[in-house]
Amino acid sequence: MSERIFKRKIYQKLLDWKNEDNGSTALLVEGARRVGKSTIVEEFAKKEYESYILIDFSIASKQIKDLFRDVSNLDMLFTTLQVNYAVSLIPGRSLIIFDEIQKWPLARQAIKHLVKDGRFHYIETGSLLGIKMKKRPKGDDTKILLPSEERRIPMYPMDYEEFRWALSDSATMPLVENMFSQWMPPGDELNRKLMRDFRLYILVGGMPQAVNTYLDTLDMSKVDRVKRNIIDLYDSDFYELDPSGKTSMLFHAIPSQLTRNASRYKVSSVIEGSRAERLTKPLSILRESMTSLVAQHSNDPSAGLAMHINPDCFKLYCSDTGLFVTLAFWDSEYTSNTIYKKILNDALTADVGYVYENVVAQMLTAAGRKLYYHTWPTPHGNRNYEVDFLIPADAKIDAIEVKSSQSKEHASIDEFIKKYSARIRQPYLIHGKDLRKDGVLKCLPFYMVPFI
Repeated sequence: MSERIFKRKIYQKLLDWKNEDNGSTALLVEGARRVGKSTIVEEFAKKEYESYILIDFSIASKQIKDLFRDVSNLDMLFTTLQVNYAVSLIPGRSLIIFDEIQKWPLARQAIKHLVKDGRFHYIETGSLLGIKMKKRPKGDDTKILLPSEERRIPMYPMDYEEFRWALSDSATMPLVENMFSQWMPPGDELNRKLMRDFRLYILVGGMPQAVNTYLDTLDMSKVDRVKRNIIDLYDSDFYELDPSGKTSMLFHAIPSQLTRNASRYKVSSVIEGSRAERLTKPLSILRESMTSLVAQHSNDPSAGLAMHINPDCFKLYCSDTGLFVTLAFWDSEYTSNTIYKKILNDALTADVGYVYENVVAQMLTAAGRKLYYHTWPTPHGNRNYEVDFLIPADAKIDAIEVKSSQSKEHASIDEFIKKYSARIRQPYLIHGKDLRKDGVLKCLPFYMVPFI
C-alpha cells in the first residue's frame, strides 16, 4: 500500500513561521494522534531546509534523551546529534524536529536555550501536551518550565478542500466558493452531485491514513478497519491517562448523545451518578487530546459569547466525522452496518442524521471558529428550541441551524430571528438542498459551510 504525502493547508503556516520568525521562536504543532503532524513537518523540512534531524521521542534512545538533561554545552549536544543521525547541520539553514515532544518534556524545556543560541530552527509536534504535563511523575526531570519562545498552531484532520485535493480535484472548491460569494445556486442536478461527493468525505473522514486506504482500495470495509485502529489507539491513550475508563466511555458515547437530541451532553446517562463538574479530568483529556470538539452553551447569544457560557451545559463532537461514523456502529462488524450505504445514497434515518451536525462542527473548527450554541424553552415549556452554532461576527453573531432531514420546517432558527434580530448579522440554515433564500435566512448546502 502506497504512502502518499497529502497537500495540507498548514504547510503555508509553517512557511509563514519560518519567514516571519526566522529562528526567534520554535514552532509547536499540536493535534490529535494520526492527523498527519509528523508527515507534514518532515515534508516541510525536506523542501525548505538544506538539512534536518527528526528526533522521535517515542523511540529515541536513552543517550539521545539524556542530552537534554543538561544543555549547558550545546556544542556537544549538536555534535552528538549529528553523529547519531549522520546529518550535517548548517547554521541558519537546518531544522531540528522534536517529534512526540510530550514523551520527553525536558526537550521542550530546552527550547528556551536552543532558540537563544540561534544556530538552527526548531519544530515540535505533540498531542495531549497539557494533560501529560499534569500527569507527570514526581521526578524532578519532568517538572519543566514551559518555554515562552514557543509559537503554537493546531492541526486538525483534513478539511473538505484538502480531501478534494487528495482526490486530485483542485477545481471544485474554488468554484463552490464563487457560487457562494456571487450567490449563484448550482441547480438541483449539480447540487445532488456535489452532495454525493461531500457524503464520501463524511464516510472516509479526514484522517490521512483512512484517506490513503480509500485511494488505494476504494474499499470502505478496509477504510473502516483503519478508523477502528485509530480509535483503538485513542482508547489506549485514554486508559493510560484515566485508568477508570471514564474518558473512553465519554468518547464512545458521543454519537448516542447527539442522537438523543438533548440540549446538552448528559454525563449521568453515560456514567451513572456522575455530573460534569465531577469529571473535570476526563473532559479535559477529551478536549486537550483534540480527539473531541466541545460546543459551549452561551446563555446570552450576543457578540460576547464566551462571557456567558454555562460550564455544565455543553455538547461533544468527534474531531473527525469519519471516526464518528465508525463510533456510531462500534459494536458491530463493518459487514453488518448499513450506515455507509445509507449516507452515500442519502437514505438517512434518525439514528444516523447527526453525522451532519458533527461534520458542520468539524468544518467550523477547521476554519478557526469556536463552537457555541443556544437553547431556550418553547412557549409551552415541553421542549427547547435550539440554534446549533453561533459565531461572533463583528459586533453581532451569525446563527446556524443544521437540518439533515428533508423537512422544510426550521422553527428554531425562525424563532431565534424573531427574538434576537437586532443581534444577528446573518442567519443560516445548513441542509442538503440547493442554495436559496427564505426571507433573511440563507439556506446553504453542507459543502458551502467553509465559506461562512
